[in-house]
Amino acid sequence: MSHANDPKLLNRLRRAHGHLATIIDMVETGREGLDIAQQMQAVISALEAAKKVLVIDHIEHHLETATGPLTDAGRAELARIATLAKYL
Repeated sequence: MSHANDPKLLNRLRRAHGHLATIIDMVETGREGLDIAQQMQAVISALEAAKKVLVIDHIEHHLETATGPLTDAGRAELARIATLAKYL
């Protein structure tokens, strides 16, 4: 699947975009620093989640290009890699 058509990735990026728009508004209206920092953390978290989706999908795409369609066992191993990737 093309990254441009990946609904998981696009939803996560839209979430980050919405949080960022909120931060800009908060800064412009003089909101408290703590509130702004909390929203900034939400943007960072949303982008990290989007990056994880992008990287795992990219790995899966190239594995399938190199080896053909993944078996159920191969997909299970990829899911284990995805779980491990959260610690990077």
